[in-house]
Amino acid sequence: MNDMTMAQRADALEAKMARELDYIVVKSRLHALADGDMNASLSGAALQKANPGAHFLMGDDPRLPAMPEKPTLIDFFKLRFGPSMHLLQSAHHAKKNGLPEKMILACLLHDIAVVGFIRGDHGYWGAQLLEPYVDEEVTWAIRAHQVLRFYPDESVGYEYPQAYVALFGEDYQLDSYIEEDYKRMRNHKWYMSGRQITLHDIYSFDPNLHVELDEFTDIIGRNFRQPEQGLGFDNSPVAHMWRAMIRPAKYL
Repeated sequence: MNDMTMAQRADALEAKMARELDYIVVKSRLHALADGDMNASLSGAALQKANPGAHFLMGDDPRLPAMPEKPTLIDFFKLRFGPSMHLLQSAHHAKKNGLPEKMILACLLHDIAVVGFIRGDHGYWGAQLLEPYVDEEVTWAIRAHQVLRFYPDESVGYEYPQAYVALFGEDYQLDSYIEEDYKRMRNHKWYMSGRQITLHDIYSFDPNLHVELDEFTDIIGRNFRQPEQGLGFDNSPVAHMWRAMIRPAKYL
């Protein structure tokens, strides 16, 4: 055991805890790839043999907070999204500077993919998650911020974030699809809406500023089309993505 790496110890502990449950939890292939694991087994028979008498998790995961029958966006903030102070501070900053409500909402939601779903291409994923429920300009802006944050705009005083130099290095080169999207977005009628997110993004947290989600309850109510059936159960083209956040370890 002493020869094991920290990651191996964590995996061993997780496996031990899983064996002590009365159900089998299987990580997605994407999760395994993110761990650099090309050999993760998806063999149901092997997992059942290692966990005799247990069934695969197909319902709610008791390790997670229970979601209501008809979950709202606010329920996801409280019960599924990770720490969201970055989003709250960004929206607070936009509100303080007098942006229209739909742009305050865009700032509030611009990184929901990061806090709830996946980091890579988070602007594209976030926009897709929201498309049935918000104004088209909001989703365009959220998708665009993924790209525009890498490009300075002297006309509005936006500079390349120094935080990115620390995160990615001085020699970081953008992917070609980002460069191509920038060319298209730069001349779009909603360019400045996407740029507003980058201007009101908070690239370093203010530890002295605490913002409550309640500050935006009315803005969400007026600008987010909450489905009557609940997010994940309204038969929208993205309902399955919201269900994946409700039950991230569902076997099938």
